[in-house]
Amino acid sequence: MARQALFVGGSWVEPDGGHYEVVDPATEQTVGWAPEASRDQVHAACAAAREAFGPWSATPPEERAAVLARAADIIRERLVPYAELARAETGATTRTARGMQVGVAAARFRRYARVEPAEWAIPPQINEAGPMGRAGVMGALAVRQPVGVVTCITSYNNPWANPAGKIAPALAMGNTVVVKPAPQDPLSVYRMAEALEAAGVPPGVVNVVSGARTEVGEAAVASQDVDMVSFTGSTAVGQRIAEVCGRDMKRQLMELGGKGAAVVLDDADIGSAVSGIGTTFSFYSGQICTAPTRVLAQRGIYDRLVEQLAAYARRLKVGDPREPDTVVGPVISAAHRDRVESYVELGRKEGAVVVTGGERPGLPTGFYVSPALLADCTNDMRVAREEIFGPVVVVIPFDDEEEGVALADDTDYGLIDYVWSADVARAFRVARRLRAGGVGINTVGRNMEAPFGGFKKSGVGRDVGSYALHAYSEVQAIVWPG
Repeated sequence: MARQALFVGGSWVEPDGGHYEVVDPATEQTVGWAPEASRDQVHAACAAAREAFGPWSATPPEERAAVLARAADIIRERLVPYAELARAETGATTRTARGMQVGVAAARFRRYARVEPAEWAIPPQINEAGPMGRAGVMGALAVRQPVGVVTCITSYNNPWANPAGKIAPALAMGNTVVVKPAPQDPLSVYRMAEALEAAGVPPGVVNVVSGARTEVGEAAVASQDVDMVSFTGSTAVGQRIAEVCGRDMKRQLMELGGKGAAVVLDDADIGSAVSGIGTTFSFYSGQICTAPTRVLAQRGIYDRLVEQLAAYARRLKVGDPREPDTVVGPVISAAHRDRVESYVELGRKEGAVVVTGGERPGLPTGFYVSPALLADCTNDMRVAREEIFGPVVVVIPFDDEEEGVALADDTDYGLIDYVWSADVARAFRVARRLRAGGVGINTVGRNMEAPFGGFKKSGVGRDVGSYALHAYSEVQAIVWPG
């Protein structure tokens, strides 16, 4: 197995800190050896990005877009080996690795290869009196300018789509990036760097530094060469990053934790609700912040919903993600499996009924947890308030619409909520009252041009579609006498 090098300033560099093992969560075998950067090497990456920023930001947008388009083509051409690596690093099923990881990454590079106007006219303003005391007409133009050097710290649940969603719009706007991948699965991000290098990205525009030690990420955030930090991960880590950014007034884009409420009203299509909520078990084995993990069921349908969710969970095949009929793969590590199991046990102690799941399925290797459904929960239980990040769903009953909305909003989080109702007008009315960055009505699907981000402790800022171009740019006003 090759020992991966860092990617700094357009060169592949041996790490000062040696290498650490990347483990397949399904087989517990070694996938490869990831580089451990030193603080000095992280600073060198940030300095390289700073040096490259001037020329790259001055490159015509059409030329930057062409690089992204070529990168998308290269990723698509290499989809099978890239997806196999992603599957091995994350434990995702083959279908998920190909479609939702590598496939989405290619689509995101292709999306930001589409050049969009960076300026827009503002209607003339008639000023009663200007700075010199004379009345006049003023014209104005709003112009998007790149922020500068962006540190991108990515999550372990999707080492392709998540970094691509940061790198592609940042580069499209003329920024340069230093990418610090999650320590559990960084090898895929280095393959992305290879694709960008092959696509013709200039030296220093993209840099990748990894490490299992926290000092790597800390150095990438604190560097004086960095103007912005884009982070996906836990709220606790996001809060620490925000403190550092605040000292130097660095721009932030934060996608943090979630505890999505699924409000299932008494007129809902139960089958549709079960299928949507059931994605918590199957999609990344519940390791996704947008999952509807906190189900609020109106009492008229509560028993039926619990019964059907339990039956759904029991039907899902847990096992080797390489097998085509596997639906639920492993969680990322043994430590995380222990954490998920501890939450199921905690729920039992708090008074919840473990209807199904939560145990290890008895496979010879791998970090598996059977899909767990906890019923008769209350909103003050820790299993209902804290992000578990695993295949665990809690169900809480409520009486009327007013109580359902109050329970949904009684949380520190506010990323994505969901409403199921046969009455679309009723569903929209409830959705507009929910304090969440997004609300799905009768679906867990997403529109990839709609703004994505959270309220409260679920994040700061919005990205996806054109909103990502806004996130990775500053707005400059240019004013002149009309």
